[in-house]
Amino acid sequence: MKKLILLLLAASLFIASPSFAKTYGKGVTLEETTLVSVILDNPDDYIGKMVRIEGMIIDVCSKRGCWMYVAGDRPHEKIQIKVLDGEIVFPMSAMGHIGIVEGIVEELQMSEQDKLNYLKHMAEEKGKPFDPSHLDSNKRFIRLVGLGAEINE
Repeated sequence: MKKLILLLLAASLFIASPSFAKTYGKGVTLEETTLVSVILDNPDDYIGKMVRIEGMIIDVCSKRGCWMYVAGDRPHEKIQIKVLDGEIVFPMSAMGHIGIVEGIVEELQMSEQDKLNYLKHMAEEKGKPFDPSHLDSNKRFIRLVGLGAEINE
């Protein structure tokens, strides 16, 4: 009977244990979170500045873990977090988990042809068909240069 009680107690502790956050890169030091929508609506106010964002990780680079997308606070909105290859490696298992990310906001300057090539590359990497008619020539490409992250797993 004692063994059964101990086994049940151990199992309940395992089940009730909270998820933990794994730290990547330099971690997260900023306390104030900036909404993704605020950054995307006012990019000129944030370019070159360090920010902290939070959100659901919806995509991760399957080749090197060198980028991930974090969902914004509005529907169908996301922001890319890009790190130097090998400096930080985001795991594919991070998808579906909440991430807290710290980084510097940048605008990726690309010609229309560069945008087309980039979107084609992203589609190929995901094994999806590419439709160039979806290229939005007016949209600026704002992303974070990732310095650190905490991912709740």
